Amino acid sequence: MTGPELPRTGFPNQADAESWVGESWHDLLAAGVEQVNLFNADDKIYGPMSLRPLA
Repeated sequence: MTGPELPRTGFPNQADAESWVGESWHDLLAAGVEQVNLFNADDKIYGPMSLRPLA
């Protein structure tokens, strides 16, 4: 999902990116984002990772 309402944020390192997702997943889910991927430039580090809480 892409669009102007979604953040396009860069981070200096993987830990900062993961922290941001941990703090922002509620807002992302509310915006319609179901899963996320972590990239370093064009290289996918991992994903897709669901934003839905585990049952």
